[in-house]
Amino acid sequence: MSTLQNPGSDIPKPEYPRPQLQRPDWLNLNGTWQFEIDSGDSGLHRGLLDRDLTGEITVPFAPETELSGIGNTDYLEVVWYRRSVEVPADWSGRRVLLHFGAVDHDTTVWVNGQEVGRHRGGFSSFTFEISAALRQAQGATATIVVRARDPREAIQARGKQSLNFFNQDCHYTRTTGIWQTVWLEAVPQDYIKSLKITPQLASNSFLVETALSANRTNSSVKITISDQDGTVAEQTVRADLDLAPVTQLSMTADRVRPWSPEDPHLYDVVVELVSGDDSVDRVTSYAGLRSVSLDGKQIKINGKPVFQRLVLDQGYWPESLMTSPSDAALVRDIELSLAAGFNGARLHQKVFEERFYYHADRLGYLVWGEFGDWGVGGYGPVEDHQQPTQSVITQWLEVVSRDYNHPSLIGWCPTNETWQPLMDKITVLDDVTRGMFLATKAADHSRPVLDASGYSHRVPETDVYDSHDYEQEPDKFAANQAGLAQDKPYTNDWNGRTISLPYTGQPYFVSEFGGIWWNPDRTNVQGTDRNESWGYGDRVVDEEGFQERFAGLTAALLDDPNMFGYCYTQLTDVFQEENGIYRFDRSEKLDVSRVRAAQLRPAAYEK
Repeated sequence: MSTLQNPGSDIPKPEYPRPQLQRPDWLNLNGTWQFEIDSGDSGLHRGLLDRDLTGEITVPFAPETELSGIGNTDYLEVVWYRRSVEVPADWSGRRVLLHFGAVDHDTTVWVNGQEVGRHRGGFSSFTFEISAALRQAQGATATIVVRARDPREAIQARGKQSLNFFNQDCHYTRTTGIWQTVWLEAVPQDYIKSLKITPQLASNSFLVETALSANRTNSSVKITISDQDGTVAEQTVRADLDLAPVTQLSMTADRVRPWSPEDPHLYDVVVELVSGDDSVDRVTSYAGLRSVSLDGKQIKINGKPVFQRLVLDQGYWPESLMTSPSDAALVRDIELSLAAGFNGARLHQKVFEERFYYHADRLGYLVWGEFGDWGVGGYGPVEDHQQPTQSVITQWLEVVSRDYNHPSLIGWCPTNETWQPLMDKITVLDDVTRGMFLATKAADHSRPVLDASGYSHRVPETDVYDSHDYEQEPDKFAANQAGLAQDKPYTNDWNGRTISLPYTGQPYFVSEFGGIWWNPDRTNVQGTDRNESWGYGDRVVDEEGFQERFAGLTAALLDDPNMFGYCYTQLTDVFQEENGIYRFDRSEKLDVSRVRAAQLRPAAYEK
């Protein structure tokens, strides 16, 4: 597995942004761009498309961040970017694709004055072909202009971005505009658009579906899977019949090495599009052979019950907000989590950069993927205040498609804490929750889907059921969760009103708990204003109180043989929310070895 980057580059985040589908000819566009804030959304009329912009920004960091060079945390409803780039001369005759890791929220892109595409959604990746917009010579300059609209009052998926001017409780500084890597890629006229790699552990094989730009006569797709000892499986299939040829590649028993947290083995994958005897396109990828299955209240990995000691990871950094300051920062967060005894994470209210999943794949770190759906609630009476739009489903399908191949990703969770009482009518929330569940199941048969993390379960056939329980007293917490043995688990309500359909025996876990509120840097923790520091329940007064509470809360779940896992809130402090295992800057604030010891004793579920 290679991790391509632009050689000798000193630009931020130079690493190849899409490890699951790599080509050698690409150009990272991170770095200095022209930039201008368009507070009245009048820029198109005022000629911003055709002139230089007044400021500069460092991409891919949002203008609210320190690393962008701007640090403006006011409401930025519309921002513009401009950059000219020399398209390499040896790309002549090929298609040129312009990729965006993520732009928040509504994006329009022009190249050389010609609009090449629009995209809605702040979390999903997207691509525009810009070949037609390039000047006559492929070696000419391409001037790229990006406008990002992020309207303050719009109903849109925002995740944890604050609707108020200031950060408050568990809402943080906003992200506007480009916040993940921008890059160009050269591809042949006929090319491999995407790969869908599905592990089939029961048959020691992989299913590989290859989406193509065209199905030419006399063309074929050749797929080779290898390990450190050489070729494991190889197959060629015709590419002129099926729109997206599907190939099953089987391996002999002696070459089978399942991916697991203990042994995160990855196979190398090479896919070639062949025309006659000529190789037209070639991409490299990788795959892990692992299974996820449901058995009563159990979720099994490779046929075995693995207790999921998850941590809530919100993916924020002080200097760069939702964008990791570097690739090494992504690795460090996984390593910090593993050091504390966790074996995975819920990636909470945000879609992470794809390279995070790559590092999780190679480090054996279990991940639940989630959408940042917050931002669509509070519009109307409590019985019908959740108003997610159609684009929420559209964006989520883009996310599922992008991240499908990662073996570390073992479950999907489209929504989070959609609190709304059940009513004698079908609401927008009912439609969208079911739509996201069914869309996920249609796109991915290989992973379980949790319709909503905590609170409002509205899909009766959801694969997984859960609750959020921030009770801070371990004995009371254990009593809350004791009913699972009688199929009467703890469920969330809203001021005593029912918000979920009944539990029907699915695998169950507490997907948020703890959130122990403590900061050793504050000398008078009991007297600190809650608006300056925020957490759940009563603060502990010292580290010993933290450690005792953490051990007691986790013990209640570790000792339950029907509980397949938990998710502790959270990995790090985030701004005013001070309930992390680590500080916001990732420094240690407590004895991590004691946290690790409390978690790593055997779980009843695994016995």
